[in-house]
Amino acid sequence: MSVPPRVIPCLLVAGGGLYKTERFERPQYVGDPINAVRVFNDKEVDELILLDIEASPKQTGLDLELIEDVVSEAFMPICYGGGVTSIADFDAIFKTGVEKVAVNSAALANPNLISEAAARFGSQSVVVGIDATTHKKKWFTRDPSSGKRTDREVIAWARECERLGAGELVITSVDREGTRGGYDLDLVGAVASAATVPVLANGGAGSVEDFRAAFQVGAAGAVAGTMFVFNGPRKAVLISYPSVADRIALRG
Repeated sequence: MSVPPRVIPCLLVAGGGLYKTERFERPQYVGDPINAVRVFNDKEVDELILLDIEASPKQTGLDLELIEDVVSEAFMPICYGGGVTSIADFDAIFKTGVEKVAVNSAALANPNLISEAAARFGSQSVVVGIDATTHKKKWFTRDPSSGKRTDREVIAWARECERLGAGELVITSVDREGTRGGYDLDLVGAVASAATVPVLANGGAGSVEDFRAAFQVGAAGAVAGTMFVFNGPRKAVLISYPSVADRIALRG
């Protein structure tokens, strides 16, 4: 049987609750993340990304209790990100049973954290999230801690993250996040062409065809949040996920 392409739900949490944002603004409470994980179990999701959107901006630290609760319920591998600032944080998270840890703000502030984590835990366990925003027809990174654009160009930073030992990159278009208007395929394709490690597209997915488009420009995986928790123009909360057959069809 063919292996389905990687289609990965991303859950945003804050204060123990599940939230959704649009362009990383106006967080909307949508329920209990544990309930969402249980539904994704039933839908046989292959992997899951869990991001704490308050941990870095508010410096609240790691919510290890929530991470442990999610891991104890989940039937799939978990990648966790949010508030990770040190090797000790990596260690604490891995001890909960998480398979991968993602860094973003901390890597921008201290790129050596990537190489230190890769050396200790293996590159396959180290993911770097890159939030991209456009300025003067170029892509620059956005620091999720401050919400401000940095002077690091996305393509150069992606190459640097790979050189330092990142095993995977999650590329998020800030301008499209939560809009369901489709991925920034130019951005995804450019990063996928520049890097040799897997690149996951994030920000803007609204249909299965958006996944297909991301794979066609070189993405190794398609990440979505809003599409999997909201239904219809009124954004009714409804957890969904494409079937195995639908995901296999994406290879066409």
